[in-house]
Amino acid sequence: MEHTIARSRSLYSVTKSGALIAGALLLASCSSEPPKSLVTPAGVKQPLAGHPQQNTEMRGVWLTTVSRLDWPPIASVNASSSAQRISQQQQALRLKLDNLKSLGINTVFFQVKPDGTALWASKILPWSDMMTGKIGEYPGYDPLQFMLDEAHKRGIKVHAWFNPYRVSLNTRPSTVNELNRTLSLDPASVFVLHRDWIRTASDRFVLDPGIPEARDWITSIVAEVVANYPVDGVQFDDYFYAESPGSALNDSQTFKKYGQGFSSKADWRRHNTQQLIEQVSRAIKQLKPGVEFGVSPAGVWRNRSQDAAGSDTRGAAAYDEAFADTRRWVQQGLLDYIAPQVYWPFSRKAARYDVLAKWWADVVKPTHTRLYIGVALYKVGEPSKNEPDWTVSGGVPELKKQLDLNESLPGVSGTILFRENYLNQPQTQDAVSYLRSRWGS
Repeated sequence: MEHTIARSRSLYSVTKSGALIAGALLLASCSSEPPKSLVTPAGVKQPLAGHPQQNTEMRGVWLTTVSRLDWPPIASVNASSSAQRISQQQQALRLKLDNLKSLGINTVFFQVKPDGTALWASKILPWSDMMTGKIGEYPGYDPLQFMLDEAHKRGIKVHAWFNPYRVSLNTRPSTVNELNRTLSLDPASVFVLHRDWIRTASDRFVLDPGIPEARDWITSIVAEVVANYPVDGVQFDDYFYAESPGSALNDSQTFKKYGQGFSSKADWRRHNTQQLIEQVSRAIKQLKPGVEFGVSPAGVWRNRSQDAAGSDTRGAAAYDEAFADTRRWVQQGLLDYIAPQVYWPFSRKAARYDVLAKWWADVVKPTHTRLYIGVALYKVGEPSKNEPDWTVSGGVPELKKQLDLNESLPGVSGTILFRENYLNQPQTQDAVSYLRSRWGS
């Protein structure tokens, strides 16, 4: 989210042997009994709390603040006065919301915690430098409250989107200095208050998900927002354990301390992610049962070659790579909704849009969890050797097929576009006109 900032989730490789295995497994699985998972117990538990009913189709968009990708405008941070900066930022957001309303968008997933900083008046996290250029500097207004006021005025719902574990976007000396400088602030950064929780992964500073106190701390942050703001929902993106080949998370000491009783580090990591989801789900429902809780994971839970209950795909799987058993959370009623990022066209054999949308629809069918599908607006109009469909007729036929499928599948309750600023790019304008004709009033 910011989906790996510009989304490099094209990690999918197609191999001849993989295609043969998938074909064989497809034939083998054509029985009336649904395939049993190797890892998730059968049976669906009751939800923790009554889930709010939703009758209208959800038409959403992610609005990213990390690196100011969607908002606030980069130029505003260099404004000649704070009054001018505030005016620029607020006017830009009003214009975006007006545009979203005209397109028929009814829900905004607003990134309130892009890293270890906040876009609300927090007593736990310092103010985000995304607003002013400096961590801990009061932006002159409360961005989350402003978003809520302006969106609700237009009949648009707002879900507060959190990146749970990320502390910074890089590990440069200048970033370390900036984080250390917060020691004199109240609140200071977690980087200086709990240095023992901090690790590096994917060349960023992150919290170690294996530390119980770190998970409690994240839960308290979500609780602070839910208790103090009229948000319609809370969403976590797919960054649970986020590693890259050259920058793995070193949690060997944490595993030694907390991993007793687990047969593998992978199982222990999944347990840690499970604990976080359970805690946050429970906290939200205790505070405000009507606030929805959802997760937007990678589109693939597991591939069928790994698990009989997995999808007929060949790709990076949330279960094995982010250590997130997303299917289980649905089955256990921990989520009001799940929004898998299905960022591929119908023709992408390794991870076909229709295969994944139908797989997820089957997962939610016996549960109370709603399914929203994340769609790759950022790919529309972009030339791609592996996915040429995004440029055919401005990407409109592919987008139409995806939306048609979403509306035709009883298990799909809506669509979320990734991400807002792509609505304003030249290459997407045919698709935006199509969206306006389809969804707009």
